[in-house]
Amino acid sequence: MENFELPRLFAERPAGHNYFELIRVPAMSAGLYVLQPGEPDRQAPHREDELYYVVGGNATIRVGGEDRPVASGSVVFVPADQEHHFHSITAELQVLVVFAPAETPTSS
Repeated sequence: MENFELPRLFAERPAGHNYFELIRVPAMSAGLYVLQPGEPDRQAPHREDELYYVVGGNATIRVGGEDRPVASGSVVFVPADQEHHFHSITAELQVLVVFAPAETPTSS
């Protein structure tokens, strides 16, 4: 069993990285995603389905052409290959992200 304490992990995440992977198995991967107020969300569509669980902060998420406000406790499903991004962030956005199957690493 693996156990994750999100408040501690958000506090101790590596400096200079918006995304920090927690776990990877063939069927899924999960990590922490953090954006600051005014910081752009530069992610591109993923080949995997995604589930976002907002742990803290306030923002709006755009999926396709639809905007929805999100805050602590919000859960958003984004289908594979769907354009999406967070914007209008007013407080540090802390998100638990789950990919299924595991996210395919992008090459830089």
